[in-house]
Amino acid sequence: MLGFKSPASAQRFLSIHAAVRNAFNLQRHLIFRRSLRLLRAEAAEQWQIATAAA
Repeated sequence: MLGFKSPASAQRFLSIHAAVRNAFNLQRHLIFRRSLRLLRAEAAEQWQIATAAA
């Protein structure tokens, strides 16, 4: 909370951060490296589309 002016602004940041993290967070120990690269590339592409629309 040190960098936020209010608990509400911290909550807004954390809710957005959680959504973005869920898109990129993969259980690496459960996935082959080749598959991980493909999934991360797809997530990055979706992120580019989402941020271009905003």
